Amino acid sequence: MWRRSFTTATATRAFKEKKWDALVIGAGHNGLTAAAYLAKAGLSVAVLERRHVIGGAAVTEELIPGFKFSRCSYLQSLLRPSVIKELELKRHGFKLLKRNPSSFTPCLDGRYLLLGPDKELNHSEISKFSVRDADAYPRYENQLENFCKFMDPLLDSPPPESLQGVSSLNDQFKDKIQKSAFWASFLRLALSIGQRDMVDFMGLLLSPASKVLNNWFETDVLKATLATDAVIGTTGSVHTPGSGYVLLHHVMGETDGDHGIWSYVEGGMGSVSCAIGNAAREAGAHIVTSAEVSEMLIDDSGAVNGVLLADGTEVLSSVVLSNATPYKTFMELVPNNVLPEDFIRALKYSDYSSATTKINIAVDKLPQFKCCKQSHPDAGPQHMGTIHIGSENMEEIHLANQDAVNGLPSRRPIIELTIPSALDKTISPPGKHVINLFVQYTPYSPSDGSWEDPSYRESFSKRCFNLIEEYAPDFSSSIIGYDMLTPPDLEREIGLTGGNIFHGAMGLDSLFLMRPVKGWSNYRTPLRGLYLCGSGSHPGGGVMGAPGRNAAHLVLQDVKSQ
Repeated sequence: MWRRSFTTATATRAFKEKKWDALVIGAGHNGLTAAAYLAKAGLSVAVLERRHVIGGAAVTEELIPGFKFSRCSYLQSLLRPSVIKELELKRHGFKLLKRNPSSFTPCLDGRYLLLGPDKELNHSEISKFSVRDADAYPRYENQLENFCKFMDPLLDSPPPESLQGVSSLNDQFKDKIQKSAFWASFLRLALSIGQRDMVDFMGLLLSPASKVLNNWFETDVLKATLATDAVIGTTGSVHTPGSGYVLLHHVMGETDGDHGIWSYVEGGMGSVSCAIGNAAREAGAHIVTSAEVSEMLIDDSGAVNGVLLADGTEVLSSVVLSNATPYKTFMELVPNNVLPEDFIRALKYSDYSSATTKINIAVDKLPQFKCCKQSHPDAGPQHMGTIHIGSENMEEIHLANQDAVNGLPSRRPIIELTIPSALDKTISPPGKHVINLFVQYTPYSPSDGSWEDPSYRESFSKRCFNLIEEYAPDFSSSIIGYDMLTPPDLEREIGLTGGNIFHGAMGLDSLFLMRPVKGWSNYRTPLRGLYLCGSGSHPGGGVMGAPGRNAAHLVLQDVKSQ
């Protein structure tokens, strides 16, 4: 499915003979995005990918014959419209499949809640539980959309970081002008929102998601359904201060201009990376798989001079962009005693914890939910969107989190179940389906066992399947096979430090001017010529493309000024 730009042998010869204008470590979607922009600007670019396949966490793999899994990320909404347009991704095969309804929460008492882009459906569904909440829900969505519009301009440019290193008076003057323009624009946006909404916005950023949702709604199942967005991919609870921001982060995106709508990608999430990779190749970038970087090369002046591959090949360039996590980049790839001690200390104590497990399942039939009181082999509205299992009230989410706080995988895990094959007919054989389970909470190092123990892994997967069976009987009997990625698996196979899907926690202390560490938020690093372009940099995690695009623009700016 994924073609290489050239063979490893040819690549090795080319590397020995050429000094590249820029190298990119890692062919995840952000690395590919950076490569595409740099190549379009005329730079010679090589992308070096450790695995046999491009995509990083946005990857499609056929692990069971006939079944193509979006092995890590599984939904699309956050990819920046600027990236889609400027790289002409639709021309390169990028096709979105809108989900309607987009959410289904079954209840053990026989009721259920469907939500989606259809406002009349939402009002009808929520009214089954509370007319008051049904009336409040459009106002809630409208407020979040307004907050997203406020945040939107911040995503497509580097944070206004302080000047780093020695700079000329001219550079200092330009920097002051740029920062003044940024903060003036930011202030205009704040004024346009108004003080009342600005106070609500700050409340959302700082508050626990439970407080935000309790202030809006009274229905447990509605609050729990919405609260899952606030904890997904984190180790936090719905009661964790600041979890409201993660709620906002996951509604920032859009599908073809429809805000907050998440879609499947035809062919799986690897199709996102494939489309970006095709754009990069068309612009002249070279993408090489099975090319693991083992170390940065540093010249006598203390600047980056290329990389050393695991096979001993030196690849030369005075510009290197790393799509690896900040920890991997600075603690494992940069030689010792090169970076400032305070920078290393800040990085060392950054939060890379994870409690996320992804289970990808091949099944021979769709799950039939008891609450729907019907059995039909074809997909119904309940199969189209994200199916929330074990999330009937926020306290269930909190209790699942408390298990992990005590070192144990959740006794009743929180599961987001999706069935992309309900809409995408290219990823499974006729009549059979692909099911994704995004599961929380699973500590990296459980206190009652080890993820390296096959029986321990199987026990947890059965726990998840049994929970699903409470809502959809006979689910386990439909399973043909499955793939399971715990936090250590995500670290080992995909390169996500600690198994953290965001390349580092998305707490308020790790965003904007603080991401990845204070003083280095604008993709530059203390090592001259080395840049970050992955989710560990601003604006953070998700299949967004913004870090790659922003970093590439900054590199081009620096190259031009030399």
